[in-house]
Amino acid sequence: MEPPPAKPAQPDLSAALDRLWIRFLPEIRERVTVIESAIQSLAAGSLSAEQKEAAASAAHKLAGVLGTFSLHRGTVIARELELQFTATPDSPANLSALAYELRSIIESRK
Repeated sequence: MEPPPAKPAQPDLSAALDRLWIRFLPEIRERVTVIESAIQSLAAGSLSAEQKEAAASAAHKLAGVLGTFSLHRGTVIARELELQFTATPDSPANLSALAYELRSIIESRK
């Protein structure tokens, strides 16, 4: 009688997510930088349509990916930033505070 087939090893989901985080962290940081640059341009009165669109797109992508890594507050903030850049942006100070919190959340994930 043959032994039952071995069960395939379940990948350690946490370790897999950690590897993905490390892989995508530079891209995630770059998206935050795009948002921060748009906020600086808004504060200077020189926000272009292209920067506004790029910031909205970066925020949209962040909103999607941060939830994957259980950074739910980051998703909420990214969605708010996306909405702001899709419409008429709020005050630069408010957007700066949101971007600062977003970067802090991202940098605190280890």
